[in-house]
Amino acid sequence: MAVVNVNLGDRSYPITISPGCLANIGDLLRNIDPETKILIVSDDHVAALYGQQVLASLEKAGYHAEIFQIRPGEASKTIEVAMSVYTKAIEWGMDRKSSFLALGGGVVGDLTGFVAATYLRGVPFIQVPTSLLAQVDSSVGGKVAVDHPLGKNLIGAFYQPQTVVIDPALLRTLPEREYYAGLAEVIKYGAIADKEFFTRLLTEQEAILARNPLVLGEIIQRSCQIKADIVEKDEKDTSLRMILNFGHTIAHALEAGFGFERYNHGEAVAIGMVGAALLSHRMGFCSPDVVAALRDCLIRFHLPTNVVGGTVIDYRGYMERDKKNIGGETQWILLLDIGQTTICNAVSEAMLQDIMAEIMLPADA
Repeated sequence: MAVVNVNLGDRSYPITISPGCLANIGDLLRNIDPETKILIVSDDHVAALYGQQVLASLEKAGYHAEIFQIRPGEASKTIEVAMSVYTKAIEWGMDRKSSFLALGGGVVGDLTGFVAATYLRGVPFIQVPTSLLAQVDSSVGGKVAVDHPLGKNLIGAFYQPQTVVIDPALLRTLPEREYYAGLAEVIKYGAIADKEFFTRLLTEQEAILARNPLVLGEIIQRSCQIKADIVEKDEKDTSLRMILNFGHTIAHALEAGFGFERYNHGEAVAIGMVGAALLSHRMGFCSPDVVAALRDCLIRFHLPTNVVGGTVIDYRGYMERDKKNIGGETQWILLLDIGQTTICNAVSEAMLQDIMAEIMLPADA
């Protein structure tokens, strides 16, 4: 078992990483009052696989627990779905000592955290991520949100979980497309903060794609540690933490521009990272070898590097509403090298149009 600590004073919490730990989650939550109510929020797919196991473990440990299920997918990350969770919590009599437990991927975790942050002005919540993307990224750091039709994650808060429990063994049931999507965020950590880690991903490519549990546990641990180190220095995303958004300005525009249907988050991030790398080179921050290395890595892990179909104008409005914008200017995370970044707000409209045209292919390509 590995533990990564996120040190944020009275908001500190551990990230426990242990294959097979889901079956004993009740014992892992001993720091929470065993008389409390815990509402498990999960989607239909994950609940069918693991809901009863988690429920049984919590009840065995003395907790009063129930499961509330939502439909899978980004379409469930809305105020309307959050309202249905509030209704369940109110009808079940949850109070300020009650907890929410997010059992699922990034959508479930973001939605549940948002509900926890706002229900009775804030109650505890637990992250139990079941997708690779959620295990290495969205479950760590306390960003919780719901989407708005005009943009992703525009309604939310910084609200840290009480604990994060990661069982890498759950990834064996993850569909291939979702698994690859999670690898996009893993690659991102190497690209922005750890060149040695980036190189290791290439060296361990076969084992990673085979979902070797030992290698996966180590990859997840290093990803969580990189994010924890950054969050500890900049919890509220005002400076250093912004580098975690590498590729995300384009990614969020792609997701919203295609109605959250064509590309999942990881796929959009992969394309967005290529776009950001191309911008980095065009502005003289990095060599073309850096762009090539990133693109090659993404391809080797079965991730897209181009948009197929659509036009540049489809995405500009979403970029203008990006939550990282300051004073009307987009804060671009650009590469100096693999493992090194800079923040820039001097990307011209003409340059952005050129880059978007470069990463977009005709619909019949």
